[in-house]
Amino acid sequence: MKDSPDFDSKIVTDHRRQWRDCRYVYPVISRRARGVSIGVNLNLDKRCNFACVYCQINRRLRRELFDVEIPQLAHELDLAIAVALSGELWNEDRFAATPPELRRINDIAFSGDGEPTSLPLFDEAVSAAAEALKRHGLIKRGVKIVIITNATNLQSPQVQRAFDVLDTSNGEFWMKLDAGSQEFFKRINRPSGGMTLDYICENILSVARQREVVIQTLFSRIDGNPPAPAEIDAYCDRISQLLAGGAKIKLVQLHTVARAPSESFVATIPNDQLDSIAAAIREKISTVPLEIYYGCDTPPQQK
Repeated sequence: MKDSPDFDSKIVTDHRRQWRDCRYVYPVISRRARGVSIGVNLNLDKRCNFACVYCQINRRLRRELFDVEIPQLAHELDLAIAVALSGELWNEDRFAATPPELRRINDIAFSGDGEPTSLPLFDEAVSAAAEALKRHGLIKRGVKIVIITNATNLQSPQVQRAFDVLDTSNGEFWMKLDAGSQEFFKRINRPSGGMTLDYICENILSVARQREVVIQTLFSRIDGNPPAPAEIDAYCDRISQLLAGGAKIKLVQLHTVARAPSESFVATIPNDQLDSIAAAIREKISTVPLEIYYGCDTPPQQK
């Protein structure tokens, strides 16, 4: 499956973290959700244990630490859900051009400006999201809680405590996997603390043996070059190893750069090249569905 050609690129690439007077919550129109995704940003300090080259946030800057106030988060979630359900959201300039078929709440997505699972109160934030869905009758309607994660903290106490809530509230993990080799992993994701790709894959497997997960991959051009064929092969081998180990992978999302990265040497992979990469992946991993998300025409900009 590919991007729908009917998507308005301005609508689906506008993922600003600021909405009204909210501190943590921001609704967006998501290509992946094919509707409204209510984003939750637990990382106002923009701290992350990855410094991915394609990220739009400059991780080199010093940041002020922020605490997360769970009651305020719950209030903002109620507001965003109520505004979307009532139709008031479509009166705002930012959302007015949203097509009718996308005017639906698909999920509450923990993503934002850093790694959401690093927050010690992550499980409390997840519980707040689940309670908000219950209050508005959305769990029965299949609205999900999506955790977009680099899979580094899946063994942490806060994530372990969140599993029961996620498993009973349409919870779903979207796991980042952008490389097949350790060398490419270090070059692209630039992890801190000596993190290895083997450890990431072990973490993914520990969760994916118990529940279905989505693998989220972003490839880009680095200094004008897409990933080498050998690296694509290594990436496919990683997916195959996960499947052989018992991972329940429901989908692979193949992305390229859609918003201007902070690094000037990173650029979008053209559609035809991304199609070729997707074909190579599908040939080697034929049992897992793959969706392609094309990039945009915005050139990289230093931030």
